[in-house]
Amino acid sequence: MSRTTLFLAMVFAPLAWPQADTLVSPEVRPDRRVTFRLRAPKAAEVTLGMDYMPPGTSEKMARDSEGVWSVTIGPLDPTVYVYWFTVDGVTMPDPVNPNIKLRARTSASMVEVPAESPALWEARDVPHGGVEINWQKSAVLNGETRWIWVYTPPGYEKDSKQRYPVLYLFHGSNDTAGGWTLAGHANFILDNLLAEKKAVPMIIVMPFGHAVPFGGRGQVNNTDLYEQYVLKDVMPLVESKYRVRSGRENRAIAGLSMGGGQSIAIGFRHLDLFSAIGAFSAAIQGDFEKEFGQRIANAKDVNAKLKVLWFACGKQDSLFERSQKFSDLLDAHQIKHTFRPSEGAHVFKVWRLYLSEFAPLLFR
Repeated sequence: MSRTTLFLAMVFAPLAWPQADTLVSPEVRPDRRVTFRLRAPKAAEVTLGMDYMPPGTSEKMARDSEGVWSVTIGPLDPTVYVYWFTVDGVTMPDPVNPNIKLRARTSASMVEVPAESPALWEARDVPHGGVEINWQKSAVLNGETRWIWVYTPPGYEKDSKQRYPVLYLFHGSNDTAGGWTLAGHANFILDNLLAEKKAVPMIIVMPFGHAVPFGGRGQVNNTDLYEQYVLKDVMPLVESKYRVRSGRENRAIAGLSMGGGQSIAIGFRHLDLFSAIGAFSAAIQGDFEKEFGQRIANAKDVNAKLKVLWFACGKQDSLFERSQKFSDLLDAHQIKHTFRPSEGAHVFKVWRLYLSEFAPLLFR
């Protein structure tokens, strides 16, 4: 090796990328069992956590002679699963899996267990809509630049005269504006429903739901501030940039968990703006009757304005009791609604299903 070659090698060596780890994780087997692996030769203990597991539980992983930890679980039902590793007390995503579950704080990984034939939330050979990320400086939130994900149906760009109804779709606590697309596959669900002619073509608007920083404490209620953000920032942007139909009959509002509670609160406060409300495993506010007692006492008015009031929750979800009590309250006041109890926990598996059942009811 010449002196020049040696010199260049020494100069640029620090810029070289480390050798890629060839470890396979996760490995989804034909029988729907899944093997998870992590290379951590110096670790003393490694466990696997998954979103469907009861809080505080995990699966212990075993170490081989080369320092690779692994565990195989299943068979699992076909859907998406969020998982993470805990290495000597430190929680982390899977370092060799690029399918990351973004969160407001911390991240995890995702694995998709496919069905024998593509499920409604999987990519099928059908026309696909688009998903655009909008960046907006919020007047409500002190000039903070925030992202808003927007789904437009197949063919949106071809007919400049056609206008569409809008579903405002909210994510849950500690999620991001991308949650309904990256984990929920809302875009594929709508693509496939439209291909089967089971839904009306619509635009879906997915804002970032933490108006107050996640985990922060303050005097401002997140839902109240988020309501102002949606009404004064998000909706004007959408209605100025996208070809949307005007009028409350062309607007729906829905969400999961925290977003479900937000959709119920904002929807009931603004029946002049929204004609449909959906809530999936909703964190319904405990003082709902106190705030909305007078409104739901006028069942005739509510029933005339709400074309769809639909909510669902898994029986294994800690929020199930809230949904059941909400349904009982609406029954007592003769408010028309659909409550859909199901099996399942607080996971995207059920939220994908709920969206696939809720979307076909809209704008009929």
